[in-house]
Amino acid sequence: MKVGIVTFPGTVDASDVAKAVGAVGGEPVTLTPMSDSLVGIDAVVLPGGASYSDHLRPGALARHTPVMEAVIALARDGLPVLGIGNGFQILCESRLLPGALTTNASGEFISAEQSLRVESRDTVWTNQFDSGEVITIMVKSGSGSYIATPETLERLESSDQVVFRYVGVNPNGSTNNIAGITNERGNVVGIMAHPEYSVDAATASSADGRRFFTSLAAFLDVVSTPRMRHAAESS
Repeated sequence: MKVGIVTFPGTVDASDVAKAVGAVGGEPVTLTPMSDSLVGIDAVVLPGGASYSDHLRPGALARHTPVMEAVIALARDGLPVLGIGNGFQILCESRLLPGALTTNASGEFISAEQSLRVESRDTVWTNQFDSGEVITIMVKSGSGSYIATPETLERLESSDQVVFRYVGVNPNGSTNNIAGITNERGNVVGIMAHPEYSVDAATASSADGRRFFTSLAAFLDVVSTPRMRHAAESS
């Protein structure tokens, strides 16, 4: 599987995502803001750590780049997309996911391991988890508090679009302890935690993050990837 990793100015976690993709046998492909074609790409990851436009609002300018125009079009046609940290913010700014992420309730940057409960395994990126399972993954953010209108929250909750919740401590004040959500189709997932830091138990306290990428691999083994490539070629 070829996984496009979008690297905006200031992105610091792209290399970690590339290693995670490689660890499960995938091929990471670097995409820049000016990449306007996703031909041959089976999935896209928007890594965290980007500082691009953060002085305005995290993810605000990324939505208008050629690469995101391509991602948005193909995500609506079923292309798997994972937004991590700042990448989650970009997905919200791009309206691929509802709601928004604001400054942490504490006003401080947070970097710590965090327990998350898996609320839904019915997505491209979480099918190798068990619903109700508690996993441990690093949280690293300054603007990670998820908010949405009451109507949007009700829709997310009633349609099982909340994918992860914080357990024990809510590190950033997210509404309903929400740590990650998906779109209705289940191909687009945004999460404030960083699975790429928890891929190898030899270098982290858990390898729970690895299953995000094995979930993608399992999905692509079942779904016709040529259909996705055809969609990319016709965009």
